[in-house]
Amino acid sequence: MKDLLNKLDDVSRREFAQFAAKTFLGVSLLPVGGALAADDDEPKEPTPRKSPARNIIYLYMSGGMSHLDTFDPKPGAETQGPVQTIDTSVKGIQLSEYMPNLAKQMDKAVLVRSISSTQGAHERGRYLMRTSYTQRGTIRHPAMGAWVLRLSGRHSDSLPGNVRIGGDSRHPGAGFMEAEFSPLPIGDPTTGLQNSKLARGTTQAQFDSRLSLSNRLDQEFRQRFDQKKVRSYNDAYDDAVRLMTSSELDAFNIYRETEPVRMAYGDNPFGQGVLLARRLVENNVRFVEVTLGGWDTHQSNFVRVPERADLLDRALGALLGDLGDRGLLNDTMVVVASEFGRTPTINQNVGRDHYPKAFSGLIAGGGIQGGQVYGATDERGEEVADDQLAVPDFNATIAYGLGLPLRKIVKSASRRPFTVAHKGEPVTSLYS
Repeated sequence: MKDLLNKLDDVSRREFAQFAAKTFLGVSLLPVGGALAADDDEPKEPTPRKSPARNIIYLYMSGGMSHLDTFDPKPGAETQGPVQTIDTSVKGIQLSEYMPNLAKQMDKAVLVRSISSTQGAHERGRYLMRTSYTQRGTIRHPAMGAWVLRLSGRHSDSLPGNVRIGGDSRHPGAGFMEAEFSPLPIGDPTTGLQNSKLARGTTQAQFDSRLSLSNRLDQEFRQRFDQKKVRSYNDAYDDAVRLMTSSELDAFNIYRETEPVRMAYGDNPFGQGVLLARRLVENNVRFVEVTLGGWDTHQSNFVRVPERADLLDRALGALLGDLGDRGLLNDTMVVVASEFGRTPTINQNVGRDHYPKAFSGLIAGGGIQGGQVYGATDERGEEVADDQLAVPDFNATIAYGLGLPLRKIVKSASRRPFTVAHKGEPVTSLYS
């Protein structure tokens, strides 16, 4: 019996205890004065924000972005290497010399300099950052985009609610959730949404006839196997057809923007992907992730980081300014995240190695109180010295800004309970 209880999750153990008490003792575990005693120790749902962010643009720095060379420079420290620091638009806040455009927009953002992860390998680190859960072979957890749709729905009837631009094939996606919450993958942001038009030589009447035939052929199967996965497959087809005929499909065409605007984001896949992300949130797409790889700088860190940082800085600076000018910044949260940082110690190959102990992220817009720094590392950038944030805490802070219920339990197919940021606690004070 003891072994059985140890294998049960927290909710199952509580349900078992209640059942046992009623069966063998004829009583309930509810005390006279109120709820279960165990529930008194459980964290309560934070007071919800009055005006949460509607959308999020999530910029993922794949490979492990060096915190000392970007968001958390240490002027004068041996660990800083040759990188200089620059002042920002906010007095007292400095950035690496590689981030001049962000420096001008610092009043719109919060630098989080005290993130710490338990995972030092790329795949596991990415998985933890995107899901708040440790990677396991027995289950696939949903990424933040899927949680956003599952807990608060879509804003558009025709456009997808979750889009991923660039990135790797091992992205957690919707995890154990239904396929309708999965991100729509976009490889090249400059080509629009591929396969969204009728095949050459096919008329609308022919397409409608073939679709009708397909539905009739599938009808018996769908009725016999009225299951969630089957329904999700059919819903995906319906969404695709609806999108093909929607005027909102034009949101994927970045060439609707003027050339100066396109060039401001950077003439490269990442910059154009960030521009596409802005167009999508303008058209009520809830969650857009854009990935910039190449941050795994074990060698030639001070050659490669300036190249990566220039791509990020140009696109991020343009995005924050653009959102502000268009009146979209309060409704749109912008996040910069990575799986871990890089070692303060510079290795023999003039590189920096994996460093999950202390690194940085950024949150801007979405009602955040910009122009501040949360947390700190020591004078060498080696240890978190103040206000440490575990990865689930960072994600809980994002989810809170989006108005998501942090304690809402969603169960997997095996009936195991999960929440959007695991056991993370949000830093609610960052929001107005």
